[in-house]
Amino acid sequence: MKSKARLCAGFFCCALLVLATGCAQLVPQTVALRTDWPEGVPRTTEMNTVPFFPQDDYQCGPAALATILSYSGVDITPQALVDEVFLPSRKGTLQIEMLAAPRRHGRVSYALMPSYSDMLREVAAGNPVIVLQDVGDMFTEWHYAVVVGFDYPSGTIYLRSGDRRRREVPFSYFEREWIKGGYWGMVVTAPDKIAATATEERWVSAVVAMARSAPNEAAQAAYAAALARWPDNIAAAVGLANEYHASGAYQLAVQVLRIAQHRHPDSPIVINNLAQVLFDQGRYNEALVTIEKVSDKQGPFAADIRSTRAMIEERLAQQKTGRRP
Repeated sequence: MKSKARLCAGFFCCALLVLATGCAQLVPQTVALRTDWPEGVPRTTEMNTVPFFPQDDYQCGPAALATILSYSGVDITPQALVDEVFLPSRKGTLQIEMLAAPRRHGRVSYALMPSYSDMLREVAAGNPVIVLQDVGDMFTEWHYAVVVGFDYPSGTIYLRSGDRRRREVPFSYFEREWIKGGYWGMVVTAPDKIAATATEERWVSAVVAMARSAPNEAAQAAYAAALARWPDNIAAAVGLANEYHASGAYQLAVQVLRIAQHRHPDSPIVINNLAQVLFDQGRYNEALVTIEKVSDKQGPFAADIRSTRAMIEERLAQQKTGRRP
């Protein structure tokens, strides 16, 4: 109890003595929360069912990833992730590897904005957040931990960290450790779920990155979820159609691209891809009519358009002469 009281004091005294101590400069986002608590976020929440994997030496990255991947439904351990993300020469894991690994397991990884409020929103929405901290007393010591809850009345953040299943730190102390890493944080979601703080452009970019290495079905689900949220997004529509095409579901690809064409009648990439799928279905005349709808003959996709049109015309010519393709 004494420890908890001391931590509470550390948070609230900082906010009350801003001018005297300069605390606002040390933990500006903590101070801002006093008067600007995120709308709709409860004052107290904790995800008790988030698993815990004690880290081995220097392997907080694999442990943190295993924590949130397991919580998202992936059956995995830190040991299975070591070869994917751990760099022995650096005795640690880079952020780029932390973001890349979940994609190979069919999950969307999303880097948060450097915002205390966004981190709290994700946790409140049931998404554990991996954060990068400097936990060194004298020298820099980078460390990944997982935020699983918070209690605003007592000023406490709850973490899965190191060898501690439930590390309790005050809001202000947490920010001092977190600010040195640029407030870096990330969440991992199942492909059909969208992060609470996702913005259209950044989320679709995360899905595109995921689709490069994820299983086809996971990529389909992620693109479909993004397109349902943002139905005018061309990248999501084209991505979903590409995944359908890759799995041989040509008619589904056509349906997605037809809708995209209706929403974006002048998009050369939508028209080109639709013509390509129609061609692959053997619907050559429809493909030619479609590709002729491209109005911009000099744009960045001009070479692709010419190539697709030439392919269609060649196939139609082969049909007329009775030659085999």
